[in-house]
Amino acid sequence: MQTLPAIAALQWLAVLEHELLLFAAVWFAIFAFDELVIDGLWLWLRLTGRATTRSLHADPCDELAGIAAVLVPAWREAAVVGAMVDHCLQAWPQQALRIYVGCYRNDRETLEVLVGRRCDPRLRVVVHDRDGPTTKADCLNRLYAAMCEDERRSGERVRALLLHDAEDMVHPAALGLMDRALDHADLVQLPVRPEPQAASPWIAGHYCDEFAESHAKDMVVRHALGAALPSAGVGCAFSRAAIDRIVARRGGAEPFAADCLTEDYESGLLVNETGGRSCFLRVRDRDGQLVATREFFPAGLAASVRQKTRWLHGIAFQGWDRLGWRTTPRDMWMRMRDRRGPLVALVLACAYALVLLWPMVRLAEHLGAVTPMRPDPVLRALVLFNLFSFVWRLAWRYAFTAHEYGRCEGLRAIVRMPVGNIITIMAGRRAFAAYVRVLLGGKLAWDHTVHVALPGQTCHASVNPAPA
Repeated sequence: MQTLPAIAALQWLAVLEHELLLFAAVWFAIFAFDELVIDGLWLWLRLTGRATTRSLHADPCDELAGIAAVLVPAWREAAVVGAMVDHCLQAWPQQALRIYVGCYRNDRETLEVLVGRRCDPRLRVVVHDRDGPTTKADCLNRLYAAMCEDERRSGERVRALLLHDAEDMVHPAALGLMDRALDHADLVQLPVRPEPQAASPWIAGHYCDEFAESHAKDMVVRHALGAALPSAGVGCAFSRAAIDRIVARRGGAEPFAADCLTEDYESGLLVNETGGRSCFLRVRDRDGQLVATREFFPAGLAASVRQKTRWLHGIAFQGWDRLGWRTTPRDMWMRMRDRRGPLVALVLACAYALVLLWPMVRLAEHLGAVTPMRPDPVLRALVLFNLFSFVWRLAWRYAFTAHEYGRCEGLRAIVRMPVGNIITIMAGRRAFAAYVRVLLGGKLAWDHTVHVALPGQTCHASVNPAPA
């Protein structure tokens, strides 16, 4: 026979279940309504022909309108940066291209790989005068300083500044497309296309699902609304005028904030805040392939959590502190969507706690140890609405993933959604803890993901790529 304290504890467990369900149901409904608005806008753009993906009849490999400088920060990237540089120089034969790859003085392995490839005069190897790792933005600023020094020596001013990572595989048509688009824009962003990995269909695969939907729907809607576009840090080009305005806005000589974990995201929004125009390009080549930056994202749980921790910390917490909310209602809406990651992680954690609580409380009710909570019609309506929206979201996730990667990956996307949720919960907790540490005086560091070459994986036939 159960004691009175045990029965009281079970009753409190039922109360906790009810309150968690109410909290999760309300927030899931708010998130669902927000997503439904984006869905509706995208459907309207499709019906009116404003969300179509253009097709190329020929790859634009003609010479550029001016010098294009590609900045590639690297820390312990000896396994991948050589293949990236080789492929980039081969895919982009334009003579006005300059590739600045930055490494640290205490990273001899990466430096040796780069020095062995200096036969092409378009490649610049820049050694940071500080021990690494600092932050990615600090490394980018060192590359920017080297670029400015080259400008002073040659008397030629760079027209476009591109950002890429040491593991990126570029598309041959990308450079020409971005160069042309900069005639009428200050920031050009191309899609990012995560590559499926046979060795990690669930963890690495969930990036395919998220980017397939985000860069085929969310960014398209954002561009159509004229809202500020965040830079993905890869496959993006800034006009020199935009960089100059950002430098002036910061009041110094550097365009990137060295104390920011997501300097690319911040710089993208600053283009809009300083009077520039942003553009998101979705184009397919003659073979039907998306003109995008192809990457292999983390295949392990720990690496994926670290990467998403950096994103959540930089975009949600630092973005709130550094950029604030003083902007147009349209951009405020987009910033709310960008910064809701930690709240989403909390709500998801409550939902998964409910999965554990529900059978325990139902069993206690069956045994008569718990008095059932009074049915709440509002809560029931919220649960039904959220159930409908969940099925709706799965359908959209399948559609976008299947369109880009095939039906098999589309079906996997449905099963992978809980994997992404678990990673988000873990990253949300770590991001909050990291933010609190910084507030208490802790040092901000580049929580770098170590990239390892994957044999047999290719983004383009000419070069063996490396994972991101």
